[in-house]
Amino acid sequence: MGREDESPAMSVRSALGRRAGIGLAVSLVVLAAGSGVVAASNVAAGLSGGGSDVSVPTWLYLATGGGTVGASALLTMLVTDRDVIGSYHDRGLEASVDRLLSAGSLLLGVVGVLGLGLIVVAGIAGPNIGLVSATVLVTFVGGRALLTIVTYTVGNPWPALNPWRRIAEALPTIDEPYPDAYRSWPAVVALLVFVWLEIVAPLTSSPRALLLVLLMYSMGTISSAVVFSPATWFRRGDPLALWFRLYGAVAPIQRTDDGFELRYPGSRLSEADLVVDGSLVAFVLALVWELTFSGFIVTPVGVGTIETLVGIGLPPALVYLGLLVVGFALFWKIYWLAIDRTRERAETYLSREYLGLRLAAPLLAIAAGYHFAHYVGFGLSLWPSLLDAIAMPLNPPPNPTRYALPGWFGYVEIAGILLGHVLAVWVAHTVSFELFPGKLQAIRSQYPLIVVMVFFTMASLYLVSQGTMSPPYVPS
Repeated sequence: MGREDESPAMSVRSALGRRAGIGLAVSLVVLAAGSGVVAASNVAAGLSGGGSDVSVPTWLYLATGGGTVGASALLTMLVTDRDVIGSYHDRGLEASVDRLLSAGSLLLGVVGVLGLGLIVVAGIAGPNIGLVSATVLVTFVGGRALLTIVTYTVGNPWPALNPWRRIAEALPTIDEPYPDAYRSWPAVVALLVFVWLEIVAPLTSSPRALLLVLLMYSMGTISSAVVFSPATWFRRGDPLALWFRLYGAVAPIQRTDDGFELRYPGSRLSEADLVVDGSLVAFVLALVWELTFSGFIVTPVGVGTIETLVGIGLPPALVYLGLLVVGFALFWKIYWLAIDRTRERAETYLSREYLGLRLAAPLLAIAAGYHFAHYVGFGLSLWPSLLDAIAMPLNPPPNPTRYALPGWFGYVEIAGILLGHVLAVWVAHTVSFELFPGKLQAIRSQYPLIVVMVFFTMASLYLVSQGTMSPPYVPS
């Protein structure tokens, strides 16, 4: 059809599409500029390693990072056509691959069980030396870093890979009803306990200590799956299953009943069936907080706070636990205050609880950005050590190979933080237009959450700006 045959409606929609494209392009330019200023000011500090002199004042690049998120939010608000917004989140390419899916699931299941066996054997018979042991490297480099990055950048392989679920499904089950009051709170508590143990126990330096924790987790999760059924427990109560499922919602490849669907990154986060109760809101906030907490305790401010509290007679383990819990409670309070302000500004009859559930999922994009910034360098630099340990788990090289990352890699880490926030802003914009019928109502509703996201951005960049130190009173 020639250009002269376009209908007025098609012309309007084309113009709106071009405006959305221009807005997105400008957002990316602003993101690149903000990342450049931040990285240029402190490329070697914070997440990248030891501190360096900052050539740009801290207030300037904090303002630049916060301004990047704020500007992207303003540009996003220019896109008010519901068809344009829906085209990003509803469009996908499906592939039905039943046989391939079954074969791949079986193969990943075998890999998962063998991997768990390797962790146990290496922890018992291998060397008891931190980042030489396959137990430590597979757990932290393979699982916590690289597998999690694959989960939110590509797709979630954990349902097929999960060795504990494979073992539980092979055992007879009791199938007791799962108490509704539990929801996913066991997973929230377990995640916070794991984060605390990472700090106060020598898990990265002692494979024996790590193996003890893994065995305790194995007994707890397998017995719970036997009591409540594997399907129920790994959907609601298991922290690792929830960890990978929620991070996987950010990925472009999503599992469907018939196979896989290729979608735009983050589009799954706008769907109502992802975060369905308050305990899942808490788990999302815990994902954001645990990474912020890990960054805080190695900064001079964090170290000073810990030393002060220990100096008045508090046990170090209790200090770390208190800071972890108090910080999480603060995140929880800030989030629900933002939801209250959102409800007031939108002048809606939708309940506070429902708004809180729908607007929690965009924070997963922030969590993914934080995780990427914290762990991509760690994972890449220790990747050769991981391969050496897997090849020779009982007698790995005493001096494993490690990659030295270039100085410019700090740009990648900081851009990950900002990109996660920008994606979160876009998803929150989409959810608001789905919840509220009026355009002005939908735009006004986003202001409180944008303030929270700018606060999170500036807080995380402030942590990056500080030189890192070893956390005090941590066993080595």
